[in-house]
Amino acid sequence: MKRLNMFVKIGFIILMVGLLMTVSCDKKKPKTGIGIEQQMGTQTSQQVGTEGGEAGGTISEEELAAQQRREEESTAAAAIRVKEAARSEFVNADVYFNFDDAMLTSGARNVLKQKVEWLRANADVNVVIEGNCDDRGTEEYNIALGQRRAQSIKTFLMNAGISGSRLQTISYGEERPVDPASNETAWAKNRRGHFRIER
Repeated sequence: MKRLNMFVKIGFIILMVGLLMTVSCDKKKPKTGIGIEQQMGTQTSQQVGTEGGEAGGTISEEELAAQQRREEESTAAAAIRVKEAARSEFVNADVYFNFDDAMLTSGARNVLKQKVEWLRANADVNVVIEGNCDDRGTEEYNIALGQRRAQSIKTFLMNAGISGSRLQTISYGEERPVDPASNETAWAKNRRGHFRIER
């Protein structure tokens, strides 16, 4: 009898534990579902609040104006950088000549065509065209040759429609070499027309 009582009690305990587990599992599922729905509802309300401008997601007029100013300043700075790069390219692209010659080569003409475009786009700019030579020949001869080279460049630019009043020429002869060495490579670099901008 005691044994039977004990089996009944054990059976009853097992039954109760099983019921409790079943009930607790059933309760967890709806809670999880409700929790997700509540989270979704919260996110949706936050999104609506942000989109509707109620939850601090809006930009004030002052902030919007400041952002526009920054964008305009950035655009202006980029335009200035582009303009400065074009100006630097204009100044640094020299026109080269053959030995003892003031005639423009085809390469020189191509460089000058680009300079014409820049001068047209910058009508307020005046330039000095510097004629240079290598160190062979007398100083007097090279001054005269440098002047002829500068004049050849000026004539080309004027024929392309650039006003002569914007163009001034000067010869430095052999006084301002880019490369002071006495070899063919250095001489070729020194036989050039160089541009200096004057406003």
